[in-house]
Amino acid sequence: MAAKQKKSFEESLKELDVIIDELEDGEITLEESIAKYEKAVELIESCNQILESAQGKLKKIKENMGEITEEEFE
Repeated sequence: MAAKQKKSFEESLKELDVIIDELEDGEITLEESIAKYEKAVELIESCNQILESAQGKLKKIKENMGEITEEEFE
């Protein structure tokens, strides 16, 4: 069995946009809506993990450069 490849941040955002459009359109069944909502939550969690990882990398780079300032990213 092949390992599941993680989507990039940009791919996840694009898929999330499609799901949001489908949910807002209102043309899918309740069951489909629930499944799409679950997938959207997974995508949001994945995006948050990617962002947290990027923030950690930026912090390490700053520390390595002698700058030990911590900034909040939004």
